[in-house]
Amino acid sequence: MSSSIISLLALAGKQITIYLGTFTLVVGVIGGLLNVIVFLSLKTFRESSSAFYLIIMSIVNIGQLLTGLLSRIMTSGFGIDWTLTSLFYCKFRYYCFNICAEMSMTCICLAIIDQYLATSSRAQWRQWCNMKIAYRLVLLFVLIWIIHNIPFMICYDHVISITTGQVICINMNNIFQQYTIYGTTLIIGKVIPICITFVFGLLAYHNVQQLGYRTIPLVRRELDKQLTVMILVLIVFAFFTNMPFVIVYILSAMPGLTQDPVVSAQIQFANLVTTYLVYIYFAVSILKLNI
Repeated sequence: MSSSIISLLALAGKQITIYLGTFTLVVGVIGGLLNVIVFLSLKTFRESSSAFYLIIMSIVNIGQLLTGLLSRIMTSGFGIDWTLTSLFYCKFRYYCFNICAEMSMTCICLAIIDQYLATSSRAQWRQWCNMKIAYRLVLLFVLIWIIHNIPFMICYDHVISITTGQVICINMNNIFQQYTIYGTTLIIGKVIPICITFVFGLLAYHNVQQLGYRTIPLVRRELDKQLTVMILVLIVFAFFTNMPFVIVYILSAMPGLTQDPVVSAQIQFANLVTTYLVYIYFAVSILKLNI
């Protein structure tokens, strides 16, 4: 009975990977390219620092889908694991994926903070919302995440599995592995961005409600409302697609829950489903920017 449940979950996971994964990848990449074109083609958005953060977010989301989701589809869906055939890709995939993931969350945080400042009643705060500062912040955080993720290029390597005798691509440093699980994935990748976007999202929403009482040009007022609503929708969507992953990810890190084969298979299946929820966020968030 237990073996049939495990086999059924494995089959369902493979089908989800092939069909849902492929659909998410195609929609996300095409939507991302269209989003960049739309934002760059409109002068009002080209001159907005918040829109600039969203453009960068769209670009790194495409990178995340190509390095993370595409490789997962090929490995789990078709049995083609590029990390096993190339040592460089074994190291580069996790390195590039984490840079894109962290930069994506950074951009949505910067965008909502920027909108909070842009809609503030204090003129000195609104002065912080300009393209010059936006360029510098993006460059700064790109450099930070590039340096921060260098251990992925060092610690990941090809080793021979004791159980299967096959080459596998794994993290060779146990300390860095623990930091990756709790520090990079949970704290930096999920908890901190969710807290920042939640707090500044509420503050920006409050500011937008007060825009009608200020002497602001109509075009500027409508642009601020549009961008703020757009980012708030992304934040809400991010919360409901990322939180299930956080919960399952914590459960999968508990050794006591993975000793039973059936429970372990169920957690792995739940991890797969919630992982695709996160990928759907990165793909659909791109489309929401075009709407």
